[in-house]
Amino acid sequence: MRQELLSLPKGLAEEVSKNLVMVARLIDEDPEQAYAYSRIALRLASRVAAVREAAGFAAYATQKYSEALAEFRAAKRMTGSVELWPVMADCERGLGRPERALAMAGEPEVQKLDKAGQVEMRLVAAGARRDQGQLEAAIVTLQSPELASNAVQPWTARLRYAYADALLAAGREDEAREWFGKALEADKDGATDASDRLAELDGVEFVDAAIDPSDDEDRDGTQNLVDDEDEDDDEDDEDAAEIAAAERATDVTEYYDEDDEEYEPLEQSAADAEVRGDKA
Repeated sequence: MRQELLSLPKGLAEEVSKNLVMVARLIDEDPEQAYAYSRIALRLASRVAAVREAAGFAAYATQKYSEALAEFRAAKRMTGSVELWPVMADCERGLGRPERALAMAGEPEVQKLDKAGQVEMRLVAAGARRDQGQLEAAIVTLQSPELASNAVQPWTARLRYAYADALLAAGREDEAREWFGKALEADKDGATDASDRLAELDGVEFVDAAIDPSDDEDRDGTQNLVDDEDEDDDEDDEDAAEIAAAERATDVTEYYDEDDEEYEPLEQSAADAEVRGDKA
């Protein structure tokens, strides 16, 4: 990405970089805000592949699947890389077209993916089978050497979890419990809720911890609950200005999804021309 940004004028590159950093920082905790920042970066540098990819993931995180697919296609055209193939197929699922996702799972691009990408494609294909009500086919799709391996890889927990979830959906509860357990064993980072699913299967209910009666009691034994302090409503002026700019930017670019046969690249906006000026 750094190399791509070096193709931009220094001031513009710095501004784009700042917005991309905010996208990466916020995409999990505040997807809508990350999306807003991605639109600013897109307005400033729509011809940078890293920007199109970041915009795609931000749109994907907010379930704007048509926009995400358009951005991923643009990034793929610019780089020639197939690494976005699985998430592009998942966008097809999000758009209610599981048959297209399955067709993509059989394309030559899948063979060019690394092992992580191939596992991701398998997860998407299994999801597409489930979208079509084909539970047993989904289970078979997930059965693979990667699933059977005892080695723990970055994708292991998610693969085992998806398999357990498919088994449970098919009514195979005992097998599902076993595989949720295996998913939990591999889930060192808490990427899944396998522990909760196991507890649910075992009939365990979680309740909030009881409030300590020794805190703030009246003499009659009743507990006084102290109201939390109101959060400070005053936002940092600079952050507020950035978010306002992000919101204004959200309507700059139009996306097209004409049966997804072809996506028209973005036209250079007046803002792009103004930023580039005579440096272009």
